[in-house]
Amino acid sequence: MMPRSNLRIVPDSSHQIVRGACPHDCPDTCALLVTVENGRVMRVAGDPAHPSTHGALCTKVARYPERLHHPDRLTVPLRRVGAKGEGRFEPVGWDEALDEIAARLGAIAARDGQRILPYSYAGTMGFVQGEGMASRFFHRIGASLLERTICSSAGIAGLRYTLGGAVGMDVERFADARLILIWGSNSIASNLHFWSFAQQARRNGARLIAIDPYRTETAQKCDTHVALRPGTDAALALGMMHVLIRRELLDDDYIARHTLGFAALSERAAQYPPERVAAICGISEEEVLDLALAYGTTRPAAIRLNYGLARTRGAANAVRAIVSLPALVGAWRDPAGGALLSVSGNFPTDSAALTRPDLIPGWPRQPRSINMATIGDALLGADPPIEALVVYNSNPVAVAPDSERVIRGFAREDLFTVVLEHFRTDTADYADFVLPATMQPEHFDLHKAYGHLYLLANEPAVAPAGQARPNSEIFRGLARRMGFDDPALRATDEEIAAAAIDWSDPRLGGNSLADVRRAGWIRLAVPAAPFADGGFPTPSGKCEFASERLAAQGLDPLPDQLDPYESAASDPALARRYPLSFISPPARNFLNSSFVNVASLAASEREPQCAIHPDDAAVRGIVDGSRVRAFNDRGAFVARARVEDRIRPGVVLAWGVWWHKLSPGGRNVNAVTAPALTDLGGGPTFYDCLVEVESLREASA
Repeated sequence: MMPRSNLRIVPDSSHQIVRGACPHDCPDTCALLVTVENGRVMRVAGDPAHPSTHGALCTKVARYPERLHHPDRLTVPLRRVGAKGEGRFEPVGWDEALDEIAARLGAIAARDGQRILPYSYAGTMGFVQGEGMASRFFHRIGASLLERTICSSAGIAGLRYTLGGAVGMDVERFADARLILIWGSNSIASNLHFWSFAQQARRNGARLIAIDPYRTETAQKCDTHVALRPGTDAALALGMMHVLIRRELLDDDYIARHTLGFAALSERAAQYPPERVAAICGISEEEVLDLALAYGTTRPAAIRLNYGLARTRGAANAVRAIVSLPALVGAWRDPAGGALLSVSGNFPTDSAALTRPDLIPGWPRQPRSINMATIGDALLGADPPIEALVVYNSNPVAVAPDSERVIRGFAREDLFTVVLEHFRTDTADYADFVLPATMQPEHFDLHKAYGHLYLLANEPAVAPAGQARPNSEIFRGLARRMGFDDPALRATDEEIAAAAIDWSDPRLGGNSLADVRRAGWIRLAVPAAPFADGGFPTPSGKCEFASERLAAQGLDPLPDQLDPYESAASDPALARRYPLSFISPPARNFLNSSFVNVASLAASEREPQCAIHPDDAAVRGIVDGSRVRAFNDRGAFVARARVEDRIRPGVVLAWGVWWHKLSPGGRNVNAVTAPALTDLGGGPTFYDCLVEVESLREASA
């Protein structure tokens, strides 16, 4: 690779282009070109030289200047002067804010550091501004550990117990596939660059099949759409196995040499004939047969599964079943065959060097762990109680399930809350202090990806807005005020980035951090067909259809269909009261709760909307365009009805995640979602939810 400068100055010295990386929770992790004029970001574009980004950006990140220079941007520290939740603050100086925060945290830590909880996720995916300095700080004070489960943990658990880790296909190879199953993913909205490779494949004659309860923009453009019930993905995969085995559409040599537990898996698959699968999934036997036969007779065949199927009780089992399919037919032999959920496990990260758990007092003894998906329960009932909460890179009041309990927890007057933010989000309204954080064009960072094989550097392009500071500097400042003299807590951003990666790993080809910064990005040296000859990163080195590790935990070693917690099959009484399954995928123009307050993107989404099938709408007197209320025992939200047959009967869908305060009625979709956890990985079950929907006109009559 020819070195490229990370900063290119054009003849007009007031105009420059700086290389960056998209920080958001998306598999694409795009390489950016940031155009700066007179100290202001004027344009953010995709790098045309980067093979995965190839010059294209989603509508969200293309509007980044609008977000960066937003008139509501936080630029000074704030201290609460009103009641919690009112969002009334006064400006305060950095020294005063940090002094008081350090004093409050120090007093709590002196009694029991576990009464302090950090809460963060993927507001930035960078090593430095994510969990680098932050984790070091919280480890040093002995704070409770946070189980960061809200998105990927169930899916990663499914990969770990089957393939050995977050590994899979190279996304660029999908362009050469002859069959692509897009399973639980609206790729046009949430994985745009994969979609471009899928379109290349289709132009070359490939067949695209979408598997999703809703006929998304992606499903509309595929050749076939299989509209299964939410939470029945494992049954469909097992039904495919049943047909593949009975029709002898297997790669017996690959199975014998590179898999473990085929005989047991065959017995499990025998329990899922097409007629049973059709009844479970709410589809036809013909659809099951067509899907299985297409997969068993087409080569190369590739599967792009995504986290849409990992939001129900049986999420990890579903992922285990789906990623077992390529080994059955030998799809891994081809560079354009196999499956992709995440490839983040290919990056030689050094988590211990990055986050320094050895700083924990009494290490290797660890503090308690709290699951972020159950933050409402934790704030209201943890023992010992949580007395201080520091939120960064997240907006839990809006994005965590069971909003009413989350809001009650955040509203505790005895809870000291600090929020690092860009805007006055729902969560910031409950803070005692709000600290203005920098955005991506204002700081340095290093990024890996989970949807491609490139390590990227992000260079600061402009000065921070007002008094905003990087997360790393805020936590360094708190550490100084608390008297911590550990060198790890004084490390520079560059030192944190260098520690994040094992640079001696051969996958990096001898490159260093300086090389990545000079080039902007480098590709990992990973084989084109990583498992053509086996070599899975499991204990056995094989694709483990049956997991001895699960068996040792007293769990089912084989994948199986687990009915959702909330369904007619598992809870008939609840289903009689709340007969509609509810799912809440991300809106195309938002990314979780980011970009919701960007005017042009909010205008594109217009308002919270709820899709309902015409048959379900008719019996409820709901007409297209009317206001409706979706509700269950946990809460309710209001949305505009979209009566359409793109959603299957018995299912309703509302797009998230609007901020509560920007939603009619003051509540978003998470007012009805449950804090129950997935089968493995402790993930949230956002799409495992029953509701009823009523017309507001009728409700008020």
